[in-house]
Amino acid sequence: MASEPMSIESSAQDPPPVPDVTSQEPKYGGHTRFELELEFVQALGNPEYVNYLASRKFLQNPAFVAYLDYLQYWTRPPYLQYITYPTSCLKMLELLQVERFRKDILSPNLTHALVTEGMKAAVEWHRESLS
Repeated sequence: MASEPMSIESSAQDPPPVPDVTSQEPKYGGHTRFELELEFVQALGNPEYVNYLASRKFLQNPAFVAYLDYLQYWTRPPYLQYITYPTSCLKMLELLQVERFRKDILSPNLTHALVTEGMKAAVEWHRESLS
């Protein structure tokens, strides 16, 4: 299935198939659509990257916002199991559905606060796993 250019209707596409060794899915730059979308969703876990997207006005583009909505399929099985750090990625994906957050993430203070909270959560998780 060839990928269409991003449009407002992008959210109407079906999610890519779960990886299969025998899959003949088309490759884009050597990667499947599944791999590219997984990489992008995981990148959303980085508040500084999301701030970069906002500073480049991607988060104001209705087609891009529709694409973020389409990516909600990553919050459900069987796709969820492929995300390495689901908490930060999926929380950011959820927050990006809110117009006010898409504007607020431009603030360096908010970006820094999200980075700090993420580091605190990682330290706490590590402490709990050692107990």
